[in-house]
Amino acid sequence: MQKKLHIRKGDTVIVIAGEYKGQKGKVLQVFIDKHRAIVEGVNMVSKHTKPNATSPEGGIIKKEAAIHVSNLLNIDASTGKQTRIGRKLNSKNKLVRYSKKSGEEIK
Repeated sequence: MQKKLHIRKGDTVIVIAGEYKGQKGKVLQVFIDKHRAIVEGVNMVSKHTKPNATSPEGGIIKKEAAIHVSNLLNIDASTGKQTRIGRKLNSKNKLVRYSKKSGEEIK
């Protein structure tokens, strides 16, 4: 069974450790099995590409590389500050994620 992560695709996160500490971005993709995520504008790497249909000239392109989820924290939508995530049953008996700082549900 896969372990559930506190980060999902579409979440706004902040980097709390490493070279990109303090940068914010939107999660583009999550790799559950590797505990890594790709965040927009964070951990940019240069990739050498051959000419192909999408880039006929090839060359060096900049793209985001995966970053470990332990270095990421969600940003609370209401306050704009970093927060931890919890899970609880709502009034409709559905398991939802919520912000530990404000107590609000995360959509």
